Amino acid sequence: MKRILLLGGVTEALAIARTLGPQHIYSLAGIGRVPTDLNCQVRVGGYGGAEGLAQFIRDERIDLLLDATHPYAAQISQNAATAARLNGIACWALRRPAWQPQAGDDWREVRDWAELIQALKLFRRPLFTLGREPLQHLDEIPPEQFWTLRALDVYPGNDRCEVIGARGPFMIDDERELFERRQIDVLISKNSGSAATEPKLEVARERGVPVLVLKRPELPMVAREFESVAETLAALSKSGHC
Repeated sequence: MKRILLLGGVTEALAIARTLGPQHIYSLAGIGRVPTDLNCQVRVGGYGGAEGLAQFIRDERIDLLLDATHPYAAQISQNAATAARLNGIACWALRRPAWQPQAGDDWREVRDWAELIQALKLFRRPLFTLGREPLQHLDEIPPEQFWTLRALDVYPGNDRCEVIGARGPFMIDDERELFERRQIDVLISKNSGSAATEPKLEVARERGVPVLVLKRPELPMVAREFESVAETLAALSKSGHC
């Protein structure tokens, strides 16, 4: 009996998990909601690095590791590729295509937090859509700036930052209202490639608001790479894994 270990992290991973039978395992880091209506097994939590993941693969007799983690979860993807190699099994990956700038976009790529903060000095009302990372820097907000930070859950802000807890998909009219109400003059975003969060880029384009885009990390080479759920499921079916 062939067994798949599916590492989740993007919306598409759940769509794949819904097709898996009880011999397979859907693995989540524990951030966000944990589905309870799947036929496959669900595992929540970390593994203790590449060696821990490799041991889990051996213990569970996994035949295929499928990495469907977030494009910016570089360490997890590296651990997955290493663990698969240590066990002599294939590692496949579902990797969303990156967004591409369109006519009217003003995108400015930054490599890290230090470069981002430098680029941010030109603006006063930024909207952060990077997840929780900016929470570590709330005491660094300059007096001339007010930050709006959107994350999956609500966290404490301060008198220079308001944190909005919200989960996609986001509607374009709601994004327009947010930009207008907060008078956003710059958007900070990862290039996640997700359709659920793309409307913010459309609104930035409409309003002529620059976008500081955090550069995607380099991800390890894997045996096979896919761009969509349909493509991934077709390959799994053809290989006899599901």
